[in-house]
Amino acid sequence: MKKRVAILGATGSIGKSALDVISKDPDNFEVVLLSARSRITELEQLKKQFPSAVCVNNNLLDAIRNVQPDITVNGIAGSAGLEPSIAAIKSGSNLALANKETIVMAGELVLKLAKEMGVNIIPVDSEHSAIYHLINGLGAPSEIILTASGGPFRKHTIQEMQNVTVEDALAHPTWNMGTKITIDSASMANKGLEIIEACILFKIQADNVKVVVHPQSIVHSMIRMHNGAFYAQLSKPDMRNPIADALYWPEIAPPAIDPLSFDSLTLEFEKPDTNKFPILNLAWEAARLGKLYPCVYNAANEEAVSCFISNKCGFLDIPKIAEYVLQMDWSKEFDNIEAVLEADKKARLEAVNFIQKMR
Repeated sequence: MKKRVAILGATGSIGKSALDVISKDPDNFEVVLLSARSRITELEQLKKQFPSAVCVNNNLLDAIRNVQPDITVNGIAGSAGLEPSIAAIKSGSNLALANKETIVMAGELVLKLAKEMGVNIIPVDSEHSAIYHLINGLGAPSEIILTASGGPFRKHTIQEMQNVTVEDALAHPTWNMGTKITIDSASMANKGLEIIEACILFKIQADNVKVVVHPQSIVHSMIRMHNGAFYAQLSKPDMRNPIADALYWPEIAPPAIDPLSFDSLTLEFEKPDTNKFPILNLAWEAARLGKLYPCVYNAANEEAVSCFISNKCGFLDIPKIAEYVLQMDWSKEFDNIEAVLEADKKARLEAVNFIQKMR
């Protein structure tokens, strides 16, 4: 029986990779929903390729409920992906989750809902996909090690980073991703979000989640077991691999990319420079504090990145904006999505006010 697949953010990098995987195996998958926010012409072209799919650029939550997919690939960027994730879970769909903000903003609520609905959340980020499958095979680790490419400014000094442009930040050395996530990779905010996501998804303390810079992006994360042994997942930096693993889960996916060759492979690892990338330490602190701090970390960073993209602040202002907002009291307990969305809104207003004072 074919899996009915919804792809949210179908015209983005995750969506395109997912459709590439699916198009090679039409006997096992049927695309029933495609969504895009602004690339309407591209969405119309996809409709010709997948004529049975419902295509939407609005009323997405209703569309998810109506089509009731077996699995939903959420490739929406940023906080906009939270409510579609919830709608997919409520529809009874498994969730192939590339939208890390879903877990960062409201992870405990989302995981509880998934358990109540009897559906699975399968991470699609290459790092969390690696950890997910390693833990499924080996059991709970004592430590998680997230790998990071280091981005385009890995070898820059702080002084050199003062005047970098948006174009500089978008020149990622190994991955081809959307604008926001690429800039997050340059500032290492993306790794900060992944620290928080790992803590929530895999129920591990923040101090047991480490980050190592690995510029080749071949090792997609590691776990250390209680006996001290390390286990890693290695493959080329191509999102089709973790997407295929999620789509075929719980079965083993067929090859989605060419296999890795070890004939002339060099792997480097180094400690991240938190002086150059202070937003990493802010993420660890937000993960330790819990409550609404992870949600606020994401909201403040999103506003800061938007400010940088529109040339209203500098690249090094991004962590300053996040730090300012996180210094406020976000320790309120919450038990519903409305409280999360309210904190998100308030944090963004605080970030915008601070940005205006900086100018």
